[in-house]
Amino acid sequence: MAEGYRCSRSVMVLSLVGFLLTLQLYFVASRTNAVSGDSQLRASLAQAEEENMQAPFHRTKRFLQAAKRRQKQPTTMVDEFLDHNSPLHRVFFPDMATAVNPVNGSKYYRPGSIWLDTDANPIQAHGGGILYDEISGTYYWYGEYRDVPKGSATGRDLWTWKNEGIVLAADLENQTHDLYISNVLERPRVIYNEITGKYVMWMHIDTGNYSKAAVGIATGDSPTGPFEYLRSLRPHGRDSRDMTIFKDDDGVAYLIYSSQGNSELHIGTLTDDYLDVQLDMQRILVGQQREAPAVFKYQGTYYMITSACTGWAPNEALAHAAETIMGPWETIGDPCIGGTTMFRLAAFLSQSTFVIPLPGTPGSYVFMADRWNPAQLNDSRYVWLPLTVGDPDGRPFEFDFGFPSWPRVSIYWHQKWRLPLGWRS
Repeated sequence: MAEGYRCSRSVMVLSLVGFLLTLQLYFVASRTNAVSGDSQLRASLAQAEEENMQAPFHRTKRFLQAAKRRQKQPTTMVDEFLDHNSPLHRVFFPDMATAVNPVNGSKYYRPGSIWLDTDANPIQAHGGGILYDEISGTYYWYGEYRDVPKGSATGRDLWTWKNEGIVLAADLENQTHDLYISNVLERPRVIYNEITGKYVMWMHIDTGNYSKAAVGIATGDSPTGPFEYLRSLRPHGRDSRDMTIFKDDDGVAYLIYSSQGNSELHIGTLTDDYLDVQLDMQRILVGQQREAPAVFKYQGTYYMITSACTGWAPNEALAHAAETIMGPWETIGDPCIGGTTMFRLAAFLSQSTFVIPLPGTPGSYVFMADRWNPAQLNDSRYVWLPLTVGDPDGRPFEFDFGFPSWPRVSIYWHQKWRLPLGWRS
């Protein structure tokens, strides 16, 4: 490793059926060259390709007949995206011929392509979140494993991932257990508790028909586990589905979850040991039907990306901002930039899951999203794109609240892009 950079690793988790898989990331990041890193990132983005998606005009007879039976109105791009037999569906889910190989590749992210680990297996880490472990200087990627229980994936530079094994296993026998194999485990998030020395995992726990609507809690002595499952609960006595955990600069952690039938989001403070939620709770975005929250912080302001509640179908992303994490939260518009109008209004056919800060590059982040494939969930793809806070292009703000005047949050579409050279090993 080059002097002045620290090596880090990541993990992936095995979920849906109650499995969690870890991926260890060998990640090189400079925390000292902030100005140099920022200029390199801007230069990298300037060189990245901008894609103009072209939908094929050809329609198979089978697809046209199915579309006619389904609905009388014109078929939309999202309809075709969701139809496994549509030619457009295959455009957004390219085959192994275009797979990103971290061993032999050029270190370019290619959103929507199959992403391989160092063993040349497709990564299974859907609905994922990232933990940066200060103790080991390592990044860990936890996500849902939607394949048979033998998956793997590992990486370098937030790009090349190595499988680190199962950290929370499904229960194959006890049908009453939250982790029984036919139940649902989604959106695992892991944070470290400096007081107890434990790694704490929160996740969405549900039954196969999504009637439980709870959160689950597990702990481990290391990021790679094994994690011990403790219990599930309905936070504040309310239903909880899509959720995330945000740990603030002062060590206080918060649970953000969709509730009231997904009609609003709730925010609650975790206890000091991160094993429960305190009584205080704030309702935000009431009546707006938002889910898939991804929260981050920049210069003392809290930001959040959400999606609408349309099942597996993609929809418009929205960015929100607040001066305190408990709110009030204001909606500041669609952050997506690039591609065709329909592609942009469908959040590049993906759904938000997490935002990764890039140390040494203020205002620059990696936006993590999932391109769900409802016909074959284990073939769902990852859409990682550059996200910035500010107004680098000098564009006028789309919204004007008077005060505060929130900076623009921008997620840029690129057919391929990469992090600056300083982030590579």
